[in-house]
Amino acid sequence: MLASGFTAATVSRSLFFGTIVSSILVSLTDTKYLFHIQLVPHLWRYNQYWRLLIWQSCYNNSSELLFGLMTLYHMRILERLWGSHKFASFLITTLPPTLLIPPVVLALLRLITYSTLNVLPSGPTPLIFALLAQYHAVIPTVYKYRLLISSSSTDAITCSDKSLVYLLAIQLALSSLPGSIIGAAAGWLVGVAWRRDLGPGIWTTWRIPAWVTGGKQGRGEDFDNLRRRLQGEGRGVGSAIDDSEGEARQRGYGSGSRNHLRSDS
Repeated sequence: MLASGFTAATVSRSLFFGTIVSSILVSLTDTKYLFHIQLVPHLWRYNQYWRLLIWQSCYNNSSELLFGLMTLYHMRILERLWGSHKFASFLITTLPPTLLIPPVVLALLRLITYSTLNVLPSGPTPLIFALLAQYHAVIPTVYKYRLLISSSSTDAITCSDKSLVYLLAIQLALSSLPGSIIGAAAGWLVGVAWRRDLGPGIWTTWRIPAWVTGGKQGRGEDFDNLRRRLQGEGRGVGSAIDDSEGEARQRGYGSGSRNHLRSDS
């Protein structure tokens, strides 16, 4: 039976509601202007490099917030698959590159396009797309269906149960062009690089302390304990079977000896 809501997904729940609270707070306090990035004048004139650390803290408009939250809600299945420990470690290790790579890419594109591109909208879109890359790689398709686009049965689009998630993500990437698609593409590439272990060795193997996510030990230790317990039970069952077979052989040997003595007499 599928679990509903944020069952067994505490980190996803914290990220989900944290994004809501932060977006509402910046709207109520009228501080939205502090979170997006403009290369000129924020970075290249005023040297406001602290924006590189906080620009993924919240969304500045309701449409981005809606599609970002709907996409993030579907990513909770990754936490159920990996466990909160690995899921939180993934978020922490992919946060630095998703914070820094989009502004660098925007700066390079600005040089190529003769200062046409300048704005990077706020919001955790790169981090969500890094999660989406893992969702695409590890979550299997459950079913597929076809949508007819004309009266002809041959003109149809094949979709799956994951198509809605991709549709929400595409809408999020197109919500504040061109900056939003730069962040989405950078986040997807970071997720693919993490998946293929293209970064430093510690990038994919590092884990946060277990107590941060409320755990007492790693999942690997859980699996080792389970394996040892199953092996112990298997040895116990095997010895019981061997004992029963030995007793059966002894009974068979004794009855055979008695029959042999009767026949001799």
